[in-house]
Amino acid sequence: MLRSKKRYVLKRVVLLLGAMLSPEFARAQTSPPGAAPAPLQPGTPLSAANYSYITGAGRFRWFAGSTFGPAGLLAAGPISAALRTHRNSPPEYGPHWEGFAKRYGLRMADLATSNTIEAVVGAALREDPRYIPAAPGTSLGGRVRRTIHLTFFTYRPDGSTRFYYGRIVGNAGSSFLSNSWRAPSENSAGDAALRCVWNLTGRLGANAFQEFWPTLKLKLKRK
Repeated sequence: MLRSKKRYVLKRVVLLLGAMLSPEFARAQTSPPGAAPAPLQPGTPLSAANYSYITGAGRFRWFAGSTFGPAGLLAAGPISAALRTHRNSPPEYGPHWEGFAKRYGLRMADLATSNTIEAVVGAALREDPRYIPAAPGTSLGGRVRRTIHLTFFTYRPDGSTRFYYGRIVGNAGSSFLSNSWRAPSENSAGDAALRCVWNLTGRLGANAFQEFWPTLKLKLKRK
C-alpha cells in the first residue's frame, strides 16, 4: 500500500513537471512590454538594486537546484534523516540504516512535491521563487527584515512584491498530501499543520544563509 501511494505521488510530480515544460508555462514567464527591468549581464550578482524577473528556464533551474542540488542531497537531507533516526522518529521506521533511508526518501518526496507545486502555481500567478538579496549598503537590520519579508512575499515582473501564494500553497499541499504515505504516528492534520510551520521556518533559515553567507565568505577570505 505504501509503495502504491508513493508511485501515485510520483506520477503527480511527473505530470506537474510536464506542465512546467509546456508552451503555456513558457508564455506565463513572458513579462508585459516595458514592465520588467532589463536582463542582467552574465556574472552580475542579482540583488534588489538590479532585479530582473525570472525566465522560464531560470524557474526550472530553481526547481532542480532547490530539489536535487548538493546542499539538499548531501547536507540538509542526510542531516535531517540522521537526526530523526537518532530520535527514532517516527518509531515505525526504526533506529537503523533502513530507517535512515526511509526518512531520507520521505524528505526528498516532500521537497519535490512542495517545490513542484510552488513552481507551477508561481508560474501561473507570475511569482518569482528566488531569494533576492538586499541592495549593497543595506543596514544589518534591513537585511534581517528582508529575510523575513521574502519568506512570505515574492517579486512580481515589475519589481514589486506581494504575498507569495505559490509558496504557501506548495507548503500546505505537500504537508497534507504527505499524510497519505507517512507513518500512522505522524499523519494527522495536526502533524501536517506543524510541518507547515517548520517548513516556513526552514525557508527563513535558507533566506538568511543566502543573504549573509556571501558577506561572511568574503570576510573569511580576507583573513
